[in-house]
Amino acid sequence: MSPAVSRSQQRSAALALAAKRGKTSPSKLRGSARQMYESMTAAQLREFAETKIKGLPKRVKKKK
Repeated sequence: MSPAVSRSQQRSAALALAAKRGKTSPSKLRGSARQMYESMTAAQLREFAETKIKGLPKRVKKKK
């Protein structure tokens, strides 16, 4: 796995990781955070969530 490529991806991973650890309720997750929670392991989420946000774009446009 590679680190997060945008601030929103890093933020979603952090929210999903908090839910995996039991610090927040998974029912409160929406959108990409819920998808990450359901499809990734805690180790994968930790790698994305630990990415430093300095210099990252806010969002990355989807490729068509």
